Amino acid sequence: MDNIKQYVQQNKERFLNELIELLKIPSVSADSAFTQDVIDTAAAVKASLEKAGCDFVELCETPGYPIVYGEKIIDPALPTVLVYGHYDVQPADPIELWTSPPFEPVIKATELHPEGAIFARGACDDKGQMYMHVKAFEYMIQNNCLPCNVKFMIEGEEEVGSSSLGWFVERNQEKLKNDVILISDTGMISNQQPSITTGLRGLSYVEVEVTGPNRDLHSGLYGGAVANPINILTKMIASLHDENNHITIPGFYDNVEELSTEERAEMGKRPFSEEAYKKALDIEEVYGEKGYTTNERNSIRPTLDVNGIWGGYTGEGAKTVIASKAFAKISMRLVPNQDWEEITKLFTKHFESIAPKSVKVVVKPHHGGQGYVTPIDSIGYQAASKAYADTFGVQPIPVRSGGSIPIVALFEKELKSKTIMMGFGLDSDAIHSPNEHFGVFNYLKGIETIPLFYKYFVELSK
Repeated sequence: MDNIKQYVQQNKERFLNELIELLKIPSVSADSAFTQDVIDTAAAVKASLEKAGCDFVELCETPGYPIVYGEKIIDPALPTVLVYGHYDVQPADPIELWTSPPFEPVIKATELHPEGAIFARGACDDKGQMYMHVKAFEYMIQNNCLPCNVKFMIEGEEEVGSSSLGWFVERNQEKLKNDVILISDTGMISNQQPSITTGLRGLSYVEVEVTGPNRDLHSGLYGGAVANPINILTKMIASLHDENNHITIPGFYDNVEELSTEERAEMGKRPFSEEAYKKALDIEEVYGEKGYTTNERNSIRPTLDVNGIWGGYTGEGAKTVIASKAFAKISMRLVPNQDWEEITKLFTKHFESIAPKSVKVVVKPHHGGQGYVTPIDSIGYQAASKAYADTFGVQPIPVRSGGSIPIVALFEKELKSKTIMMGFGLDSDAIHSPNEHFGVFNYLKGIETIPLFYKYFVELSK
């Protein structure tokens, strides 16, 4: 693998152009208007794995979108790495906030990416990071240095809960049998200081509906005499946090993992500038649960956030109306030991209990998943650490992420494998937001680093 840097530089333009073509397909799994685009993206990923050197690739039908499965088995006696990624992307809304069209990828220089970043929906989450693995695999095949077996499982429903993936994993345990699972759907501290994600938060996602009168009412004739569902909903949501930003749902914190003072001190060694953090977000103050730092609030503590709220008239001009209904989407990020289904039940019971009799409340669970923590003394972690150290020149720092990849806990339960999360994105890459982007440096550095993981994983497994 001595020539990997040379190979990446020689093929840089091709690697970028191939990713740009993949990013042009609007594979938005949440919107049925893009169904054919999602299917087309699966076919494109299948073709890329075949071209890279897999001996066998197939589109596996599921109750939802197909899963792309590929493999290269060079010796059953050798270890097997299972690579997971997803080809679906988040909706691009609000479109008007993009500086360039979300599905017309462009490379632009930024302060953090002077050599350029690819701006497009899915650039970092997760097409760019998934495609690093395809190109890293291509390198190992072309240079006859693949040291073990490889399996790919690339899904199309990660952004909507991965329900079909659970169905698929449960029915294909022998096909997916492996020694370690490798994922790049997370980030790192900076381009100078890499990190390895060792923990993920779980997730419970619900939608709530509050209904008052049987129709929209004139706010002059009925205002003050009939409950306004929008007013009621906002009061109910406000009551879900107390003055210390502590979540008020009974039982919510019963199983929350409490880290020791020593563990929190180790987390505190992570390079972090609160001033730079506030400047990047254009805010004057940080905000969150009392007694915890910013990095603790967004990684080791559970949260409850409103992701969308609507009701009544929102068009141009005025319409004096008391809406019949009001709605909100709410997500709860959970920490290890919090079961997402139990939290969903606790939320539902509490939200229904605090509603006044003047309205009716319906809570609709959407999806969720468990949190996950991977040990740093595993062979997989050590292999990843050595790989990053080789290509970045510094040791990576283990960090816990605030995000959720619900299927990681499922993998351990069903496949009995540890997952290593080798992310190459940055917090500033605006995933799920307008102007999502992925640094050219990060993309190419991922392709350079991933083959070394294979090398060290096989060496350490002997």
